Amino acid sequence: METVDFHKSKKKKVFSPMRRIAFSFFMVILVGSLLLACPFSNQGAVAPYIDHLFIATSATCVTGLVPVVVADQYTLIGQLIIILLIQIGGLGFLTLLNMFIYALRKRLTYTNKIIMQEALNQNSMAAIGVYIKRVIKYTAFFEIVGALLLCIVFVPEFGLVKGIYYGFWHSISAFCNAGFDILGPNSLIPYQTNVLMNLTIAGLIIAGGLGFVVWIDLRMSWRHYKENFKFFRIKTFFSSLSLHTKIVLLATVSLLLGGTLVILFLEYNNPGTLGPLPWGDKILASFFQSTTTRTAGFASVDMASLHDSTKLFMSILMFIGGSPAGTAGGIKTATLVIALMYLHSLQNGYEVVTMFKRRIDDQVVKRSLTIAILSFFVCSLGLFILSMNEGADFIDLIFEVFSAFGTVGLSASLTPTLTVIGKIVIIILMYIGRIGPMTMVLVFAKKYKQKKGKDIVYPVGDVLIG
Repeated sequence: METVDFHKSKKKKVFSPMRRIAFSFFMVILVGSLLLACPFSNQGAVAPYIDHLFIATSATCVTGLVPVVVADQYTLIGQLIIILLIQIGGLGFLTLLNMFIYALRKRLTYTNKIIMQEALNQNSMAAIGVYIKRVIKYTAFFEIVGALLLCIVFVPEFGLVKGIYYGFWHSISAFCNAGFDILGPNSLIPYQTNVLMNLTIAGLIIAGGLGFVVWIDLRMSWRHYKENFKFFRIKTFFSSLSLHTKIVLLATVSLLLGGTLVILFLEYNNPGTLGPLPWGDKILASFFQSTTTRTAGFASVDMASLHDSTKLFMSILMFIGGSPAGTAGGIKTATLVIALMYLHSLQNGYEVVTMFKRRIDDQVVKRSLTIAILSFFVCSLGLFILSMNEGADFIDLIFEVFSAFGTVGLSASLTPTLTVIGKIVIIILMYIGRIGPMTMVLVFAKKYKQKKGKDIVYPVGDVLIG
């Protein structure tokens, strides 16, 4: 009887929600890499399998790092496979699967609700089915609107059919924060002064990076505000938002503006980046790179020509990433804010962390610090391995590592020159960056809940630190 119980518990552990999420991404990557390795996906000679595995991982993990030029290597079928991987990776395979289940049955099983609660980073299983529908609706809305705006740029240049194809392809890539393009080896550098292109791509990146929870909260709060107030006051409206939304909006605006100013200052006279541009275009390019650096990976300036100080600063932005419950990567904005507020509380001798007259739960603070520490450890380990194996400048290795882990996709022209070992390291970093922090925190939180109230309390021991 004990043996049966052991097998049952073991089976339950193997197929836990976190493991299902991780396994679903792994299977999508594996199938995608095999499809990309087929002759019908390649133009001319088929690239080595490691390159297809790299691109499948990069697409599914919505990163954007590529060892080959996508437009030159892959046929129309190959490009469609990549954009499908990006869409699946941006929303999550289990999200799409449960969307179809919910559409057919109008309900989800208890097991599926638990899985989706973990996959969508939700605190409750209530209305998971409705939430999935809203996620799909918001995704369709932003991608269609973005595609139509991009078509205004692409159709006159490439013709009706190809222009529409390019519009939808890059709209999906931008909203999913993937950073993939099929425009050639120069990414968006030829369009660095095109205001419509830059603002549309940046808008899609921000929309996907904010997270669906924020958009749902904004919509519900706006509806409530219109019903109860005659005149719009931004302070009153902001106070009606949830704490999560307030933190995300505050962090996003601060990072966007701060990133724009720092990049503009550092690269203002650089002849390889912003130097030759007029004042207005310098601001536009700085804002675009501040936006895309935090998770998307499109480039409107040459990354290899950036100053080392700029690369280091952008690496920090890539490590932070976007916001929870969205299509972005990194440790997330909310994690950064809570960690900083914890330091602020320590400095001022407060016992609890508070923001906007709300107390942050101690477990949330612990998870935020855990994410930051484990993420930095993973990046440091990856950087250590690459530094031993790759003959490149150390700052370019830092840039590559944080770009991979933050699922950003920017590279100082290093990705195509990576060795097989280097590519494997970057593949692992992209995979961990897409599922790692969330999975690690959920495992930690679940164990804590299971053992809560059952821990043995030991005497306090003195340890000197600092």
